[in-house]
This record gives sequence, C-alpha cells and structure tokens, in this order.
Amino acid sequence: MNIQIFGTRKCFDTKKAERYFKERRIKYQIIDIKEKEMSKGEFTSVKSSVGINELINTKSKNYPKSNLANIRGTDVKEDVLLKDQSLINTPIVRNGKIATVGYKPEVWESWS
Repeated sequence: MNIQIFGTRKCFDTKKAERYFKERRIKYQIIDIKEKEMSKGEFTSVKSSVGINELINTKSKNYPKSNLANIRGTDVKEDVLLKDQSLINTPIVRNGKIATVGYKPEVWESWS
C-alpha cells in the first residue's frame, strides 16, 4: 500500500484519518495542502477516482465567492479548485489510482 493523505492540520477528519492508519501501523504520507498544494496530475487522478462534485467543499468560507454553485463545466470547476485548494473537501486519501474524500474507514479497510 502506498497511502497519501491530503488535508490540513486543523481539519478534524484529516486527524482522524491519520490516526486510523497510525493505529494499524500502515505507512502513510501526510501532505498539508495549505503548505504544498496538489499537483494537476494528483488532482486529475483523484478526480477520476471520486468525481469533481465530491471534491467541492460547499462549507468552505471561500465557496460563496468562488461561484462554483453556478458553474456547469467540469473544466472550469477543475481550474477553480486547482487555483484555490481551500475549496477542496479533506481528507483525500489516495492508494495508487484509487482515492476517497472524507473519513471513510470502511473503504480503507478493503484496501489491505
């Protein structure tokens, strides 16, 4: 397994995801997206696994300003999310080409 956790240090669900893998002694890499943003390739891989709408954090304080609710085209949504990654739901947990958004231990258990 090659686990990557994308999230923020202040995100409660990111901390829970980190704890989940730590308790099971599964090696993982944590990436704080406020310090180091996701690359276009990483973003595309996650998007193809979960879908663009799953990635959008409608509770983000920048969501109303972003106008994402009114954008229909996925290419434009992708550009907006790449430019302002505070609009992305966290944690994003990747295992190679498969990924989850949010705290989903029932899915992670099937990866082992």
